[in-house]
Amino acid sequence: MYPEEVITITKKGKREVRNLIDHGKFVRYNYLDVSTRKQAERKMKIVLRNDKGEEEEYFIFPTKDKNKFLMIKVENKGPRKLWNGREAVDIDDLLS
Repeated sequence: MYPEEVITITKKGKREVRNLIDHGKFVRYNYLDVSTRKQAERKMKIVLRNDKGEEEEYFIFPTKDKNKFLMIKVENKGPRKLWNGREAVDIDDLLS
């Protein structure tokens, strides 16, 4: 029923289909301390925009386990700007 190239095997040996939910663009950013210019907290945020223009936002927190992260869906905060190292850029422009 499914082509073999979309099949994956879990650690328990179960066959599963990699199924596309949607696709689009994303912006990922973190937070810097204004005084030190260093990362303020270890959290990040990712804003996803699918091909229909719909957005989802998630905070990403590292866990105590190496290379594991917790993602928490949050309410879309609307228009905002991010620092790109030289100037403020509109998040909407980055997702266009």
